[in-house]
Amino acid sequence: MPIRTRVAALAALTATALAVGATATAQAGAAPNEPARKTASAQKTAAAPRFLAASELPPHPTGWTAGPVTDGFPEQLAYCLGEGVPAYDYRHRLFHTDLDTSAVQVTVVTGSAAKGKALAALLDEEIRGCAARLERLYPEIEAEGRFFGTLPVEEGASVHGLHTETSYGATDVNLLSVGRDGRTVTVVGWGQMGDFDDAPLAAFKKTAKKAVVKLY
Repeated sequence: MPIRTRVAALAALTATALAVGATATAQAGAAPNEPARKTASAQKTAAAPRFLAASELPPHPTGWTAGPVTDGFPEQLAYCLGEGVPAYDYRHRLFHTDLDTSAVQVTVVTGSAAKGKALAALLDEEIRGCAARLERLYPEIEAEGRFFGTLPVEEGASVHGLHTETSYGATDVNLLSVGRDGRTVTVVGWGQMGDFDDAPLAAFKKTAKKAVVKLY
């Protein structure tokens, strides 16, 4: 299934992710007082990492359109990460083309480099187990995950691939990366109809590396 989640069965994972995120946000919102909230907000704004631009994604015949940077964890990644993300203040940007190809970037600033390292490791583990988890939850889906290595950028980035095929014949391929710069973690996802042969792996690795380099 592509990043835009064409397979209706995966809506259950998305709903779970959104429910968990809403609960965590509500719990995290109990700040001690208004000045403290304003101080934290100012610090977050000052340290806000930068996002990819449309021109920095793998080339596409129709070109890319970038959406605004939005608060929250994107439901477009819930099919692999919906049940595995801890409560943080995530921000994301969606990208789309005029055809079936789409992409997403999510970024989070944790409390320390150690927390960033732990979060990146957790997200990487969730992606590695995504194919097996999908097959277990949805019998109509056959999934294959592949690990495409690491990238030498800042504290590192890993690149993964996921191919899915449904019982009614829909096939989709996704590329995902998890990268870290200190306490900041970013995940990039790309997807379209097809299989691994249709995925622009080399170009995606450049995008994944750029996503980390561009954070600060």
